[in-house]
Formats: sequence, structure tokens, C-alpha cells
Amino acid sequence: MKLGLYNAVLHDRPLPDALAVIAGLGLTGIEINTGGFLPAVHVPTMDDILVSDTARDDFLGGFEGTGVDIAGLNCNGNPLHPNPAIGGEHAEDVRRSIRLAARLGQHRVVTMSGLPGGEPGATRPNWIVNAWNSAALDVLDHQWAIVADFWREIDRLARDHDVKVALELHPQNVVFNSDSVHRLIELTGATNIGVELDASHLFWQQMDPVAVVRHLGDLVVHAAAKDVRINAEHAALNGVLDNGFRRLSSDEPRTNLGGDEWANEWPERSAWDFVALGKGHDTAYWTEFLRALHEVDPDMMVNIEHEDTELDRVEGVAVAAGVLQAADAALERSLLPPTA
Repeated sequence: MKLGLYNAVLHDRPLPDALAVIAGLGLTGIEINTGGFLPAVHVPTMDDILVSDTARDDFLGGFEGTGVDIAGLNCNGNPLHPNPAIGGEHAEDVRRSIRLAARLGQHRVVTMSGLPGGEPGATRPNWIVNAWNSAALDVLDHQWAIVADFWREIDRLARDHDVKVALELHPQNVVFNSDSVHRLIELTGATNIGVELDASHLFWQQMDPVAVVRHLGDLVVHAAAKDVRINAEHAALNGVLDNGFRRLSSDEPRTNLGGDEWANEWPERSAWDFVALGKGHDTAYWTEFLRALHEVDPDMMVNIEHEDTELDRVEGVAVAAGVLQAADAALERSLLPPTA
């Protein structure tokens, strides 16, 4: 498998330093953020690259001799947010990332399906968690019409540029599980939209990432390695749909998500946490995760995403890399023909 790192965790340092960290940990790929919720820190010349061969070649030249190649682009955001300051910007980031991928010789752009408002004139997204009543289905019908129109357009653009768009199955998006993936493909007839299989968001929903990979098959075109630990004592009382987040004030460090939306502070008594690989599921599990991906595509790009607040940036990536590399080695050994 091709093992790399999603670069957001290293946005605190310039690209050459980030590449040195990745290479030093024995990883060979970097998935580069190109917009959406986060700025494109490591592609400051993006607009120039789109129109200038010199700018493109200069950017690509920075990877020569590093041992690290580009392993996809990432513009996770909400391209269907009803506030155009968010939705419009994130949608354009998706389009621009597809064009950028083609310029850089890349074939994978990771993003999210998006979440519209619940009715005409809405200003906030509306995620239907459990559509037990008819009004909830009315909201979903409205949202799916918006989703289908947008993703038909994006599918055409991606096809024209020989790019597969990989949707992260992330809650608070219309597409977040296997059934919603199938619904999107059926509604759009898409040929260049697939899935980025990020195991973490499946874990806390009580889904089985290995089963999902095997169920979706060729629709899985990219993968992320991030673990989740369920905190049983809190989950037993509140379940995994946790709203114990705290709003951060303007004088506290916080991450802008577009417009006037900001990331909140994680709950103190959380039902679950993002953790480095191995802290939620052991190496044997990750070996089977890689095995399922290998069955779909032996050259699948699998990139670590680090969001473990108990470990610092490089330390957390190192822990995850050790587990992922051990899992990959175990997979390779198991694929060897038996000795006589």
C-alpha cells in the first residue's frame, strides 16, 4: 500500500520541513490541503500553478529528492452551505482543486458531500439525524435535490480532468454512510465520484470500516487512517451523539470554518475521542483494514490524519505511522506464497 500523511497537522511549518518530517517517519506521501475548512498553507502559489507551467514545475520541483510524493489533494468543507460566504467559497475550492489536481498530475481530490439548509431561504445547514417524521423526509427531499444538481456538475468537471472525487463519509453531511453513497450515485449517474474511507467516523457510528470497504468495493478510491476510542463510561450514559461542546470566544485560539463559523471545544466528558492508530484498535485490526483496501486497489493511497490531542503533532504522527507500517508489513507477509 502507499502510506502517507494528510498535511494539516504540519501546517505550523513550511512545506520543506513538513516533507522532512514525513520522510523521517518512513512515509512516502503527502495529501495536501487545498481549501475548504482550512487554508491552502502548503500551496501558496495555487492560482499561479493553474495558469503557469513555470509555477507548476517550480512547485513540483520542491518534492524532488525528498522521498515524498503528492498523495492526493484535500479540500474538506461544506460546498452546499446555504451561506454563500461559506458554501460558495467551498464549492469553488472543490472546482479549483480538481483543476489543480490535473495540473499536478494527481487523480484524487478528497472533500465532503456537503449539507444544505433544510428549506428554501435557510441560512444554516440542517442535518437530519433520524427521519422518523414526515417533515424530516421533506427536508431530505429538498436537500437531495440540491446535492444531486451540484454533484452532477462536479462529476462532469472531474471526468473532464481525469480526477476521482473522494467523499469522506462524515456526519453532518448528506452522504455519511453506505446507503447514502449508493443514493448519490443512483441520483447522479456519477462515474468520477467515489469514497475516501476514513475509518474514524465509521467507528463512532458503530459501523465496521472493513465491512464498508468490501461492500462499496470500487467506489472506495482513497483512504484515511485515523482511530477512535469509545469512552464507555460516558457513552453508556449519553450515547455517541454528543452535544457537550463549548463555544470558544473570540479572544481564545480557534479555527475558522468559513464566514462566521468556528470550531468548538471538544467535550470534557466525551463519548468518544479521535486518537492515534493503536489507541482505539490494535495493529491486527489495521492489518485487516489494509487487506480490505488492498482487495479493491493494491496501490490505494492511505494517509494518516492526526487529531489526537493527547499527543503533540509529530509524536502523534509517529505513533500512527508505527502502527500503520506494522500493519502493512503484516499484510505483505500474509500475501506471500506459502513456502514448500
